Amino acid sequence: MKIGVLALHGAVIEHIEVLRKIGVEPVSVRLPEDLVGLSGLILPGGESTTMRKLVARWNLREPIMALARSGAPILGTCAGMIIVAKEIAGGDEPVFPLLDVTVERNAFGRQLDSFETELAMPIVGDRPVHAIFIRAPIIERVGPGVEVLARLPDGRVVAVRQRNVIAISFHPELAGETRIHRLIATMAAEYAEPGEGTGQRGAEPWSLREAK
Repeated sequence: MKIGVLALHGAVIEHIEVLRKIGVEPVSVRLPEDLVGLSGLILPGGESTTMRKLVARWNLREPIMALARSGAPILGTCAGMIIVAKEIAGGDEPVFPLLDVTVERNAFGRQLDSFETELAMPIVGDRPVHAIFIRAPIIERVGPGVEVLARLPDGRVVAVRQRNVIAISFHPELAGETRIHRLIATMAAEYAEPGEGTGQRGAEPWSLREAK
């Protein structure tokens, strides 16, 4: 089983290291053909505007949307949350409109306002998740089909799930937290099973020819 990490910008190496630690083969995704055979994909933190431009430059939008539509699990962390949202406060066009939420960028202020906290996140167990927030987004609106996975003590939403897409405001890969990646790996294994080792459900979820 292989899980990709979008390797255009941001905290790529850290996610790759966590995947290796939990026994999953990571794949750096830079081009559409890198998506072939994947059972899941992680969209890391970084700068969402830069990620938007690079996704467009390398023609990755439609192949990644097709992978998500096929049921493969997608995890967006920090900036990854922004680029999977259907609505971005301020009017920016969505990149991968997969989650029915409205996201506010840099909701906590500047880099100096970064912080760490413990979050209850029952989907990964009873023990609190140690969460690191760095120029993090926040979810302002949650659509009716979206499950809230974690909130800050003041009630603000920082983790959600809609079907096969999970988005979180924080950086588990920087905190030594592996349970969220294990959750994605479990979802990826369930997704891959019908393909009997192909790494996807049956055949390629998108066409390389169409992606070029």
